[in-house]
Amino acid sequence: MKEILVTGSEGMLGSEVVRHLRRQPDTNVIRGTQQNLDITDLAAVKQLLLSKRPTHIVHCAAFTQVDTAEKDQLKAFMINAEGTKNLAFFASEIGAEMIYISTDYVFDGKKGADYVETDEPCPINIYGESKLKGEQYVRTLCDRHKIVRTSWLNGLGGVSNRNFIETMLRISESKNQLSVVNDQIGKPTFTFDLAPAIVTLLDVKDYGIFHGVGEGSCTWFDLAKRVFAIAGRNVTVKPITTDQFRSLAERPRRSVLSNTRFSKMGLNLLSNWEKGLEEYFRRRRLAESIARPDRRAG
Repeated sequence: MKEILVTGSEGMLGSEVVRHLRRQPDTNVIRGTQQNLDITDLAAVKQLLLSKRPTHIVHCAAFTQVDTAEKDQLKAFMINAEGTKNLAFFASEIGAEMIYISTDYVFDGKKGADYVETDEPCPINIYGESKLKGEQYVRTLCDRHKIVRTSWLNGLGGVSNRNFIETMLRISESKNQLSVVNDQIGKPTFTFDLAPAIVTLLDVKDYGIFHGVGEGSCTWFDLAKRVFAIAGRNVTVKPITTDQFRSLAERPRRSVLSNTRFSKMGLNLLSNWEKGLEEYFRRRRLAESIARPDRRAG
């Protein structure tokens, strides 16, 4: 019987992981939320892990606001690094396996080719630094660990429902012209692809670093244009450079990850980003139709 603690279980990825885990036989899910588990509180982490004694921990909780991390560095490191350290320490104490969700932003984007799992990280912003520190704690403290780096994540789950797609759609409700960065390249990934890949990874008898991203790469400009095309919105998208955008955090220009280890194991579970985007909108329309009351009733 697997007893699996999912941190950040109310978030975009965590909620999707929980949904897939509940379909698995002989599996009990322990949901870690902001309300019942403050991962930065060592005593709270100790109490929960020693009382529940999970066999596995899927650590999805994170501080993911890249620009805000530059202003609130302490909070970013407390959650992404120190909170992860707390979980990794007690995971080792109880012999649990730990899966830690990390990011393409541990790289500087200067390689000029796709990053593989063995490439040396070199983050260029606080968010990337804090997530890399979390990786280092997991590798040092917990022998049975799997670090899954992903990128440009979008999904329909989670209490906040904040992602690039929804941001573009929300802005386009009041504007018909947008400027979007066209010199940052990455791999859009969808939670409904990544979550089952993570669940499958639970049964893989191998440890270390894995890259889990969608197939095919694009710029934010490419992604925005495709979003509006599928949504049927008449929006003019203007390409701009990173320097013109002027964000607080520096971002890698080419943070393209390769699913090298997944591919070698035959775990080709993540779809091409364009197909994934179409599936995102199919699921979005379905969710809207379920939420919308039937006007014929009554």
